[in-house]
Amino acid sequence: MDTLGVVESRGIAAGAELADGMVKAGQVELIRAGTICSGRFLIFVSGDRAAVEAAVSSASESGRPLAGSFVISHISPLVMAALKRAPAQILGTAVAVVECRNVSSGVVAADRAVKRSDVQIARFVAGQGINGKSYFVLTGDVAAVREASDAARESLGGHLLDLVVIPAPDPAVARALINGLR
Repeated sequence: MDTLGVVESRGIAAGAELADGMVKAGQVELIRAGTICSGRFLIFVSGDRAAVEAAVSSASESGRPLAGSFVISHISPLVMAALKRAPAQILGTAVAVVECRNVSSGVVAADRAVKRSDVQIARFVAGQGINGKSYFVLTGDVAAVREASDAARESLGGHLLDLVVIPAPDPAVARALINGLR
């Protein structure tokens, strides 16, 4: 289960149908499926490469309009946990917030960041409430967070909207970054 497939449908009803078809097309696990901004529907599936490719192909060949789709092999377990919204905490002495133009580039950048340096993904937000953008929060010691942030910056290129590294964040700010403001 080290391959991730992502499909972004231009419509909500179509997205529900695509998610069902993707799960039926291959032995994949539905990681996440739901609406995001601009009336789109985002689907994440995981499994072995052949199954994920079959699932994503079924969506691509459905005739339904897609905003995008892709398959990433050898995805980091840290990224998978963040996409599954596993509980996280601030580890280390720094955080970085990486804001991306879209969801797919954010997933790829997060994967490259955690593979480059010893950091954790404290949170990954995909599209909802932020106009289809994504962002993720990295945590670790200052040097590791800076190195991982450099990897994210290189990966994103023109898809990077903003990136900040915050050494020694205030605990209230750190909690808000992980859990959202309430």
